[in-house]
Amino acid sequence: MAAGLGTRMKSARAKVLHEVAGRPMLAWAVETGRAAGAQRVVAILGHQFDTVRAMLDARYGAGAIDVALQAEPKGTGHAVLCALPTLEREPDDRIVVILSGDAPLLRAERVAELVAACEASPAGLALLSTVPDRAMPYGRLVRDAAGVLQRIVEHADATEAERAIKDTNAGFYAVRLGHLRKDLATLRADNAKGELYLTDLVARAATRGGATAIDAPFEEVSGVNDRVDLAAVDVAARRRINEALMRAGVTMAAPAATYVDADVGAIGQDVWLGPGVCLRGAGTRVGDGARLDAGCVLTDVVVANGAYLKPYTVASEATIGARAEVGPFAHLRPKTVLDDDVKVGNFVETKKAHLMAGAKANHLSYLGDATIGAKANIGAGTITCNYDGFSKHHTTIEAGAFIGSDSQLVAPVTVGRDAYVGSGSTITKDVPRGALALSRTKQVNIDDWADRFREAQSRRKKDKGDGHG
Repeated sequence: MAAGLGTRMKSARAKVLHEVAGRPMLAWAVETGRAAGAQRVVAILGHQFDTVRAMLDARYGAGAIDVALQAEPKGTGHAVLCALPTLEREPDDRIVVILSGDAPLLRAERVAELVAACEASPAGLALLSTVPDRAMPYGRLVRDAAGVLQRIVEHADATEAERAIKDTNAGFYAVRLGHLRKDLATLRADNAKGELYLTDLVARAATRGGATAIDAPFEEVSGVNDRVDLAAVDVAARRRINEALMRAGVTMAAPAATYVDADVGAIGQDVWLGPGVCLRGAGTRVGDGARLDAGCVLTDVVVANGAYLKPYTVASEATIGARAEVGPFAHLRPKTVLDDDVKVGNFVETKKAHLMAGAKANHLSYLGDATIGAKANIGAGTITCNYDGFSKHHTTIEAGAFIGSDSQLVAPVTVGRDAYVGSGSTITKDVPRGALALSRTKQVNIDDWADRFREAQSRRKKDKGDGHG
């Protein structure tokens, strides 16, 4: 169920599109259902229908997730009624699991437990219950003297005695489809909110022997209503991710300050993550023995075995080879490829650049739209001048070339294998293999010029100070 307005979020974006650990909340529910073995997933959408459906299509493929429209918010029972047409070809004995799109921490194992309880239930209905750690406006589970679940009373309709019941409805259900079809048809909006309550199914199940309630930890079933809830759920999700990684052989110097998104790919054994490291995107993978020091931020980056990213390296859509060293304060922009043993140092920026094995750019350089050969050396302050205001042009620096400090390479241009570019040169023509390229103006020294200049400036200041107002 993902049709709500989410007004307490105070946002122009649908609530279920807000992210927890980098993943939209609704996608957490989809992933949980799939991991629990769901054959089909139906998303019940309402607010911002087209935008939410576009997210599902982009993430899972067009049409991979069925959608149903709840055009008006008439309650949870009405939401499920809106989804029934998508299930019209399914047999009555099929078990339907109903999840909340704004409760991302539910585990797939809990869903499997819920399904098993439904299968064993003569009433064909099982639900999750929880005891909140603080006062919450949740429905209360009302049982008879024998402990059989009779009904759920919503908070708005509950008496003071009923509100004192600690056992509350978590909002997750497993129900046989035949019972769901019949029971939904009997729902009435005779309650404080004037809505069709899905919780009324429990009273219907009581006539068949009673629904089964399974206890779940409150944190696992917590929903998100506002930004405070969102932050709390995000912390819990990231803690869960980090604990799993550490148990798998990853060292985190400061787990509470290490941010690994839910969709990040494999992270190998003996990886070391420093404080403030942020790993984002499904394309991010980190190989065995890599070290990512404090403040590194990677988005869709592949890091090979044994690479070392020094503090505050920022990279996106890049590939970093084995034993490469990057940073500190380096910026690898999209389509950067660093082969094995490459060194990219402090305040170096790359974009659409391929540095081949053993190449070095240790200081203060911009390398854009460039191919840099094996073991080439790029001096401090080197710039590939790749943009003429209309088009991007390519620079090729072949293997073993040496580019002196403070050089500008005006693309398109090629510096040949083992060639040298003298410091302070502006290169506008190709440099042949093994050649030395220089483009400096001739140096002129004027003897005693500095002393005469300082003396003249001193006289000028003195004369200005002696003037009469």
